[in-house]
Amino acid sequence: MPPEGHDRSRVEVRRSARRSRTVSAYREGDRTVVLIPARMSHAEEQRWVAQMLEKLAAQERRRILGDDALMGRARELSTAYLGGRAQPVQVRWVTNQNSRWGSCTPSEGTIRLSHRLQGMPEYVLDYVLLHELAHLLVPDHGPAFWALLEAYPRTERARGYLEGVVSAARLPHIPGARHGAPSPDPAASCG
Repeated sequence: MPPEGHDRSRVEVRRSARRSRTVSAYREGDRTVVLIPARMSHAEEQRWVAQMLEKLAAQERRRILGDDALMGRARELSTAYLGGRAQPVQVRWVTNQNSRWGSCTPSEGTIRLSHRLQGMPEYVLDYVLLHELAHLLVPDHGPAFWALLEAYPRTERARGYLEGVVSAARLPHIPGARHGAPSPDPAASCG
């Protein structure tokens, strides 16, 4: 059985004759894909699925910053890229932003980041946080705003990642179809 809190119906096990010893797992949308050798017994499959679900969950817990750590990261980014000029009063995660990645209220000094960013690569989170920090200095998206973000070396990469996430969400989901499965996270592999 999967660890408590994991939905077994959202786990897809893919057996492969080419896979001889290794087991790996990764997230694919709202499902977890576990790759195992074809020769594995049902009992071994169940044990490995449970183990890999727990391993992925532990990785995701480590990647998710709390609000205090988020504030600390905001201060670091402000110092590194904005000369320390952006001084937020509050930075926090919110669950009510499903059409935007973050928002800022310059008059209050508050920044809110969508919970959908949790678990995304660090450079993407840093970009969105830096984007909102820049709004503390320049409230619109004019040339002065974008000039502030030029200092961050991964702006274009992060924007591309976020555009890809939005595009992928618009693709039709056909049950049972394989849509170019991403390479499994090597950190989630066991041999």
